[in-house]
Amino acid sequence: MKRSILMVGALVLMNFTASRVFAQTQPDTTKKATTTTTTTTAATPAATDGASDVVGALASNPDYSTALSAVKAAGLDATLKTGGPYTIFAPNNAAFSALPPAKLDSLLKDPAKLATVLKGHVVTGKYAKADIIKALNAGKGKATLTTIDGQTLTLSVTADKKLQLANAAGNTALVVLYDLIGANGVVNGLNGVLAPK
Repeated sequence: MKRSILMVGALVLMNFTASRVFAQTQPDTTKKATTTTTTTTAATPAATDGASDVVGALASNPDYSTALSAVKAAGLDATLKTGGPYTIFAPNNAAFSALPPAKLDSLLKDPAKLATVLKGHVVTGKYAKADIIKALNAGKGKATLTTIDGQTLTLSVTADKKLQLANAAGNTALVVLYDLIGANGVVNGLNGVLAPK
């Protein structure tokens, strides 16, 4: 009898130890779920270390290479490397790819028109994820930001708890990446291009 109790105790102890080891070796699926619902990419070194400026932060993520090329083609990189703080709500590569090819080509060939579109994605001030949440709480679920050329962007939360931006023309996009930090601001990623009126 005593031997049976010892064997049962030993089995319980082995089971407990094995389950703890198993739990420690399993990936944390809750972190993955949070990441996939709020971002399209994993955090980059710029998100934690900080880049020299917001253009450097934009350059740190390959999913935003088209936005970086557009900023340079429009001649906005010199402006965004100095002063600030700035927040760039940058369309990702998929957002630019969704534009009709002729429209994207015409924008890239017309720096003035391209600059107008891009300025509608840049606001003065630093709006990292925590700052956006504060602004939304203060505005009871809505916040209004002014772009560097005086346009209005309205932030709101959708029914499925995603952050949406809308411009004065009524175009909308969802924020899909937060907090690519630069020394003079932050880049948040969008899944669409906010075309002006």
